[in-house]
Amino acid sequence: MFDKQTRYKRSIVKHLYFARELSCADLSALTQKSVPLTSRVLNELIAEGVVIEKGYALSTGGRRPQVFSLKPDLMYVVSVAMDQLITRITLLDMHNNYVGEIERVELPLGNNPEALQQLTHHIADFISRTAIPIENIVGIGIGMPGFVDVIKGVNHSFLKTDQGSIVSYVESALGIPVLIDNDSSLVALAEQKLGAASDKQNVMVLSIGWGIGLGMILNGTLFRGHNGFAGEFSHIPLFTNNKLCSCGKSGCLETETSLLVVVEKAIRGMQEGKLSMLQGLSLDNVEEASNAIMEAALKGDRFAVELFHETAYNIGRGVAILIHLLNPELIVLSGRGSLAGRLWLAPIQQALNEHCIPKIAENTEIEISSFGYLAEIIGAAALVMEHYDTIKPISGKAKSSLIVS
Repeated sequence: MFDKQTRYKRSIVKHLYFARELSCADLSALTQKSVPLTSRVLNELIAEGVVIEKGYALSTGGRRPQVFSLKPDLMYVVSVAMDQLITRITLLDMHNNYVGEIERVELPLGNNPEALQQLTHHIADFISRTAIPIENIVGIGIGMPGFVDVIKGVNHSFLKTDQGSIVSYVESALGIPVLIDNDSSLVALAEQKLGAASDKQNVMVLSIGWGIGLGMILNGTLFRGHNGFAGEFSHIPLFTNNKLCSCGKSGCLETETSLLVVVEKAIRGMQEGKLSMLQGLSLDNVEEASNAIMEAALKGDRFAVELFHETAYNIGRGVAILIHLLNPELIVLSGRGSLAGRLWLAPIQQALNEHCIPKIAENTEIEISSFGYLAEIIGAAALVMEHYDTIKPISGKAKSSLIVS
């Protein structure tokens, strides 16, 4: 697809994207190529306006090495983050800066046979308003809930199409390479490449939202399982509550821990006369309601805090199972619900104290993601750039051989 020279250039671009700044020696080690070759290719990239010199690294006792970075407006990635109700679309440059605002559209996925067409329309409309030439967009990364087959480019839960795959449908409509993945996997990818798990080998990344997603980093690699469906943490049958889950089974972890459950409990509590600053909650807008409950809890509203304490404790029961099975060094709490921050930590730890063998859990840390609700967006962009050295452009002429070869 690419000649060796172009592929090596793309490999350097990929490493610079994730690290932001690297020296020639760093790039030589990462790509396992000689320093002279790496230096020559870097000089070519500088001449092409792809790479820029960023000065010298901090002194470590010897001669300070020159460090290099990507030109931020060299090219762009369209990042799409979906959940069952809301889709967010944004444009990021090569320094992971947002170009313009994050666009938010209501796009329900359940019982919506037009969802894929609607998604494609929203992406096309968004791109047209950015005024960025299509040939300068390296790819579109899409995170979505459901059973996503990244090889076939299909989702067995949502966005069904009779016209090939999700990937082929969007690519044929927009003329831009498309990559898709499960939303929880992309949250984990964001943490692995750019966040809390970047220097860790065994990490469980929990995405707290309308379900409880799980991305697993095992031995430094994102683990997907045999068919790519690993990480369905939401559907561990943990309770005997006779509550029907969205998957059709009963007693799943999700039935006691999702933000939707938090909203339902809050509405029921208010109807029963609980004292709280919360007012006017409605299932007609669960996003607004969940945000209001998190905000009230962070302000110390006793009822709201109790809701999160109960939910977090139940999540901790599920985390205890993960720790016993996989012995991770780190648990990262990410996604929409992580905006509640420290409120999750104490009750989860309480559950671990009660349900974990101490020796197994003693070296597992729990951390709130610094990405929060942006994690899936960051992960969708990272998905594109992780495959940058193998992505084949579909059409269009670009200013650099790195964009179209």
